[in-house]
Amino acid sequence: MDTPAGLFESYCQDYDHTIKSIRTKLEVEAKDQSGAGIEQRKATLRRVEVELDEADDIISQLEVEIQGIPLSIRPQYSARLKQAKTDLNRFKKLSKDLHSQSSRTDLLGGKNRFRAGPTSDDPYGEQNDRTRLLAGTEILSDGNRRLEDSRRIALETESQGADIMRNLRQQREQIENARDTLHTADISIGRASGTIKGMIHQMYKQRFILGALVAVLIIVVILILYFKLVRH
Repeated sequence: MDTPAGLFESYCQDYDHTIKSIRTKLEVEAKDQSGAGIEQRKATLRRVEVELDEADDIISQLEVEIQGIPLSIRPQYSARLKQAKTDLNRFKKLSKDLHSQSSRTDLLGGKNRFRAGPTSDDPYGEQNDRTRLLAGTEILSDGNRRLEDSRRIALETESQGADIMRNLRQQREQIENARDTLHTADISIGRASGTIKGMIHQMYKQRFILGALVAVLIIVVILILYFKLVRH
């Protein structure tokens, strides 16, 4: 399962599970045209937005993993990725349309409540406004948290990149030092080789001289013995 194709399949399973949850929520909200349960619809659409972000992240992972799949079988995975993107864009559009519809319904409902004023059934007419305000504050807080997380991730990535560049610089210096050391060793080996060759040449020269001296001594001894034996 650690192969790119295996990871692709694993991410596809996560995507299918997420997109199924999104489809179910959006289909229910699309069928509900009564306008009742506005706050519940908003909560559902917020959950859909979170799941759409998760699906986006999974698509990004699929795009990464598909690069490692062999070219011979990549087209079938590319087709699945393209279909997944198409489905995700379709559900994003549907979610956006439902958001717009919910906002219009909420706006019209707010105007009607303003004209009619608080009713006997709801003595606190501003309760829904307070709920919407709290929901808006929650959305803003969630957006701020996401921005802060993105900023933190960016800083961590920058720090890791700086560490990698520093390590690469140190490795380059080590390689350059090793190259200089090898060059110096090569020069030393060349000098030692020349010295050894000179010593070998000198040894052969000394052997030749020694052999010549021995030959001269032998000739002299022979001549001395010859003269002694011939005269006596």
